[in-house]
Order: sequence, then C-alpha cells, then structure tokens
Amino acid sequence: MSVTSLRSRAAVLAVLAATALLAACSRASEAPATDAPAANASPAAELRLGYFPNITHAPAIIGVAQNTFAQELGTGTKLTTQTFNAGPDEVNALLGGSLDAGFIGSSPAINAFAKSNGAIRLISGSTSAGAQLVTSPDITSPEQLKGKTIATPQLGNTQDVSLKKWLKQNNLEIGTGPDKVTVQNIDNSKTLDLFKQGQVAGGWLPEPWSSRLVDAGAKVLVDEKSLWANGKFPTTVLIVRTDFLAQHPQTVEALLRATQKSVDFATTNTDQAKKITNDSIKQLTGSSLSQPVLDRAFTELSFDTDPLASTFPQLSKDSVTAGATQTETKLTGFLDVAALNKVRQADGKTPVDAAGLDKS
Repeated sequence: MSVTSLRSRAAVLAVLAATALLAACSRASEAPATDAPAANASPAAELRLGYFPNITHAPAIIGVAQNTFAQELGTGTKLTTQTFNAGPDEVNALLGGSLDAGFIGSSPAINAFAKSNGAIRLISGSTSAGAQLVTSPDITSPEQLKGKTIATPQLGNTQDVSLKKWLKQNNLEIGTGPDKVTVQNIDNSKTLDLFKQGQVAGGWLPEPWSSRLVDAGAKVLVDEKSLWANGKFPTTVLIVRTDFLAQHPQTVEALLRATQKSVDFATTNTDQAKKITNDSIKQLTGSSLSQPVLDRAFTELSFDTDPLASTFPQLSKDSVTAGATQTETKLTGFLDVAALNKVRQADGKTPVDAAGLDKS
C-alpha cells in the first residue's frame, strides 16, 4: 500500500472516530439520569428533606428531633427540612427542585416517578399500615355511605386512592346525591372539626388522624391492613431525585443510615419514640395528641426500611382504578435499593427484595 493510501486511510479513520465520539456525546446529553454514580461524586453541601408532621412519619420526625440525620450527614452537609400535609404538594417541591429527598406516601411516590419520567427513585421504606376508613358509629356497612360525605387528605394522595378503589370494589358511585358517595379532599385538622360538627360522615385517614376521629366518637369501618397480605402495605417511603442520587451517593447513604437508626429507635424504644414524636408534632402543628390517641396510633403502625416492593405493581393498578391516573405506571427502574441493602447488611439485617423494580 502506498504512503498516500495509508495517509488517506488514516484520515478516514480519524473522521469516523471523531464522528462516533460526537454521536456518543449527543446521546449522553439526551439520555435520562441513571443510577450510576457520577465520576466526580462528592458529599452534597446541602440536603433538603421533606416529611409530614404525622405519626406515619415517626422515623423522619425522630431523625430530625434527635439530630440523627444531621449527625450522619456530617458537618460538611447542611440539613434543611420542610414539612407537608399531603403527598402531591411534596411531589411538586421535589419536581420543582426545592427538595432533594422526601418521606412520602406510596401513591404520590409512584406519581412522582411517572410525572418526572424517572427523575425520582424510591430508596427506602419507613412505615407500613396506619390508615383506616373511620365513620360515624351509625354506619356499619358500605351501602350506608350513600348520600354521605367522606374525607381524604388530598386529591391523588395514598388514602384518596385507597378510598376510591374500595368504593368502586363495593359498587359505590362517587359523586353527589342520595345514591352516591361524596369524596372531599380536606386538610386532616379540618376533617376532625367537620366530623365533630356532623358535616362529614368520616374519612379514610392516616395516623394519627384516624385515631383522633375514633377519639371523637368514630368507629372503624375498614382497616386497610385487612386488604393486604399479612396486613402490610407501604404507607410512607423515602424517595430522592435521581440526579442527586447520582451526584451525591455518600450523602444518600448517610441519609439511609440515619433512617435505619430512626426506624430501629421507633421500634425498640416505643415510649420514648411516642414522646419525641408527639412533642415534635406539637411544635410543628401547635397541638399535641392525647395519650390514648398516641397509644392507639402507634399500635396501628409498623416501622421498617423494607419498602415492600412487591406491592407497588398493585398500587400502580389501584391508581388507575381510583381514577388518579389514566394509565398504569411502568415501574421499571423505580427502585434503587443498593445503598439501602449496604446499610442493612452493615447493621446485620437481611437485604430487601426489589421485586425486579430496580431493573431498567
């Protein structure tokens, strides 16, 4: 082969290599965020964390109150917290970029993943059970809900989906009129007041609000635990923005260590956990819970970092049944429990099963 031919061939190969490199860079810029840690990953300067002032968020409340999150994050990462009353508001904060991670209900977690095209990952469980349909004591069957108003915390939140699914399963139409059930989305504190005034017949509510209505004279018509295998379903989980997870895996792992410690504390130091949670709720909302309400609420819940991944396909279907979403969310890649399992194994606990939802 002549020198001229060799040079021509080399020039062609160089052009092809450059073209391939440009194409690869273009594809990378278009690709969604992945679970792979960034090459320059480092602890975050700040972690903005959301949670609710509810008993169902006791591990989060305890972790903040006892500085467990701050201690695990270390002095290099500032912890900033914000509280919410319902999941959709917290989802908006996460998708709007004003939060990095949040304890949230299972249904809003699914919706966040769907709305963001995978910009959210579920990384841990927190709380199971702790939701009930409580009504005035004269209501003893589903049929007696016709013509009544039942409250849920917010449109599309976990309890709103559960109620609407249950109503459809019992052939009860949602709407207004004597043959329908009116579902109203009301702040939990207002639901309690309206129930006392006789303006709502009850609500499908998380703890401690279901217990507060029981304390005010309501009776349990449906305990959601009865609708799930072994009485377990994810009430509160922990989600994080996918790009934050990729950029700051050390910070996320610290968050998970703190979550595990707070869950363990809530499980093994129940009396102290109750007091810490109640004191924090008073500080956040201006009112504390009576001891009977506090005791009852804690007995209705269980705490574990296992997110109960196998339940999420059904929860996704439930959102469609309830009319919260039009189509079932494909949950491939929804979970990333690699860091959680690292934390659990270091603590002597069994790794959690991602039920295939960690596969993209």
